[in-house]
Amino acid sequence: MARVVLFHSVLGLRAVELNAAERLRRAGHEVVVPDLFGGGTASTLEGGFRLLEQVGWAVVVERARRALAGVPGEAVLAGMSMGTGVVSALLPERPATGGVLFLHAAADLPEPVRSGLRVQLHAADPDEFAPAERVAALREVVRRSGLELEVFRYPGVGHFYTDPELPDHDVAAAELTWRRVLDFLEQDAGRARSKAGCEER
Repeated sequence: MARVVLFHSVLGLRAVELNAAERLRRAGHEVVVPDLFGGGTASTLEGGFRLLEQVGWAVVVERARRALAGVPGEAVLAGMSMGTGVVSALLPERPATGGVLFLHAAADLPEPVRSGLRVQLHAADPDEFAPAERVAALREVVRRSGLELEVFRYPGVGHFYTDPELPDHDVAAAELTWRRVLDFLEQDAGRARSKAGCEER
């Protein structure tokens, strides 16, 4: 079992995040899905960015920080689109983070970050929120810091292709993404079990 905190996109906390959390829970993982907009949602990126402006980035990050207060330090941090930026903002405060999942955007990885941290990126190809230069910068941080990085690009799909409520949705790409995410979490859970076994001996 892995512990996961999933931060929503700029559209607010919607069915796509809640359904994703339920899917991960059915696989045996514990998932927290904080509402960073206080109930506000949008159906377009333009509306979402207006919401973000109204709430304010500092408030978003502070709400995320409070949501993490009771979560073990080794939890996996996951973000959808805007949520990847939240992960990036809070990662320096959580050095024991078990893994990082970037969905629908390539966020920066702050340095220093602990060697061996596992990072997985899922994004459309092309995607303005995961341009080649940003992915290249991510790979460079990984190279310098000794991280483990998997990059999965999905050609020909829209930005938020995992969301059935949006025109971007692509069933095959979404299913492949969640299978890969579940594999990532199972590996995280396996490492946690191995670490616990070593500590007991």
